[in-house]
Amino acid sequence: MIVTETTLKDCYLIEPTVLGDDRGYFFESFNNEKFYNQTGIQVQIVQENQSLSKKGVLRGMHFQIGEAAQSKIVRVLNGEVLDVVIDIRRSSPTFGQHHKEILSEANKKQIYVPRGFAHGFLILSEQAEFFYCIDRPYSPANESGIIYNDPHFNIDWGVDQKVILSERDKNWPLFAEKHNYFE
Repeated sequence: MIVTETTLKDCYLIEPTVLGDDRGYFFESFNNEKFYNQTGIQVQIVQENQSLSKKGVLRGMHFQIGEAAQSKIVRVLNGEVLDVVIDIRRSSPTFGQHHKEILSEANKKQIYVPRGFAHGFLILSEQAEFFYCIDRPYSPANESGIIYNDPHFNIDWGVDQKVILSERDKNWPLFAEKHNYFE
């Protein structure tokens, strides 16, 4: 597996080595020892989540605060998404910056999203199954977010039509209005 740091500090793109033949393919989707050797980060997965969404659905920009803050490894099992992460760690040299990446069943890319990042994704294919490995359980009391179209970030989501949002995602505040960012 090839691990490279994205444009954001401590956020990594993971590209597995895929072994394929006329029967199909096999790949090691994650290896903690290899990841640690390349990044110095030890990952302990405690929960796995999966979602299915239709084209145009945007889920984000989410994060957990306090002791519930999570790091995660995300990937697409079926379909294609535009994945976006924002560094919201005040002490980071990339604070307030975002990175986006196409994740798909075809490219099998994954992103390691560290604690202190907001995360979201837009479904580009007719539907997509999205898979998350997280290092701390989800805590509804500690959930937070930033509105996906905040002009501070000027994220080009690449869509002309209206995106489909949950009521919760429609009502996240602007980045400038939030005060519970990470140090």
